[in-house]
Amino acid sequence: MERARAYGFSAAMSGSFLLSCLLFAAINHRQRGPYMDEVFHVPQAQAYCHGRFLQWDPMITTLPGLYLVSVGIVKPVAWLFGWTGSVVCSAGMLRFINLLFSAGNFYLLYLLLFKIHQKNKAVSGFQRIVSALTLAMFPTLYFFTFLYYTDPGSVFFTLFAYLMCLYGNHKTSALLGFCGFMFRQTNIVWTVFCAGNVVSEKLNEAWKTELQKKRDEKVSSRKGSLSDFLRILQFLIKYLISPKNIVRLTALTWPYITLVAAFFGFVFVNGGIVVGDRSSHEACLHFPQLFYFLSFTVCFSFPYLLTPAKIRKFLQSLRKHPLQYSLTAIISLLLIWKFTYVHKYLLADNRHYTFYVWRKVFQRHELVKYLLVPVYIFAGWSCADTLKSKSIFWILMYFVCLLAVTVPQKLLEFRYFILPFLIYRLNIPFPSLYRQLLELAFYIVVNAVTLYLFLNRTFQWPNSDEIQRFMW
Repeated sequence: MERARAYGFSAAMSGSFLLSCLLFAAINHRQRGPYMDEVFHVPQAQAYCHGRFLQWDPMITTLPGLYLVSVGIVKPVAWLFGWTGSVVCSAGMLRFINLLFSAGNFYLLYLLLFKIHQKNKAVSGFQRIVSALTLAMFPTLYFFTFLYYTDPGSVFFTLFAYLMCLYGNHKTSALLGFCGFMFRQTNIVWTVFCAGNVVSEKLNEAWKTELQKKRDEKVSSRKGSLSDFLRILQFLIKYLISPKNIVRLTALTWPYITLVAAFFGFVFVNGGIVVGDRSSHEACLHFPQLFYFLSFTVCFSFPYLLTPAKIRKFLQSLRKHPLQYSLTAIISLLLIWKFTYVHKYLLADNRHYTFYVWRKVFQRHELVKYLLVPVYIFAGWSCADTLKSKSIFWILMYFVCLLAVTVPQKLLEFRYFILPFLIYRLNIPFPSLYRQLLELAFYIVVNAVTLYLFLNRTFQWPNSDEIQRFMW
């Protein structure tokens, strides 16, 4: 059985990598030069290739992790094969780095699924392989496999850090978290998430002990009533004000604490989280970003979240708790009214899907953004319902990190949703094989349409001779 599973995984990984190589060749044939953000990334990496490590493009807003890793891979390979001239650190060669990261992400996703769901013996090896393949082909991530962007490397190091955290290798996890931070500064949130995994595990153990002491089996850390919530909150405060508990948690999470402290030092010295051009990356309290993420998650997990059974269960919950949902709706309306921001890029750049989503949906009428509140509430309930197998402390920790990574972003950009989506998707229970295959088929169709549009539906702006392409 183990051998069959190994063969199956090897076949899936090899097949997907071969397909990616073919698509990679087609994209590089059609788009030889840098495109979009590659205009900044490629020349910066080439400067590093030529040893000019003090040269920096002020338009770049992320740290140089991508360029350092690229040089660390490309230069030894070029020396080994005797490559010289323009082929070394060319746009195509640099893009190939992300193809390697993509293969690594496939493997990490498989290992994470195996680790997180190791107690679920009902899940077959084939189902784990299908889920890993599906997540590796997640459209928003998969598209940037073929361009020289930070996303595949950012995901690779963050997932690797999460895996090491789950195995208890916290020093290694923090080091990998630092690598992820070097690709994108907001990845520091996922370092906090790894520390939160450790803390939530200890909290859940202490909570179960508390319940056992009181011999109150009717109260569970997974219930949703107000009295249960208040009781858990009281326990949480009591636990965290204990010096003994704080010392114990600090001893377990000190590698993450050290990295987070270094991050705050960086922010203080740098004068902000963004390096380079900050004019287009101003932090703000953009609370509707959470609603956009929840809707995005329902869209890409519709075989699990948008089912007749889910809708019936939601309507039953709505009838049982009308006051809670009414209050949630009022708060959501207020957040949309006071905290909706529209970035200039969202309105001006018609090469991205978000431009058309905003124009076709949100700009149809001023009231549309308010009329979508029921959709947001269902999406939030559905996501929370699929995580009910996790402890309340884990769920709380995840949603805090989700808020931290989405809300401060002014620009609606689907790439910002990749990591929170993957971590959510990794932690929900395995559905039936039919639903998994439906999800995989959906991802394949979305990828095929996106790559077709990118390659074949080019256009030009009136004031420019450059070829423009549709993309995420």
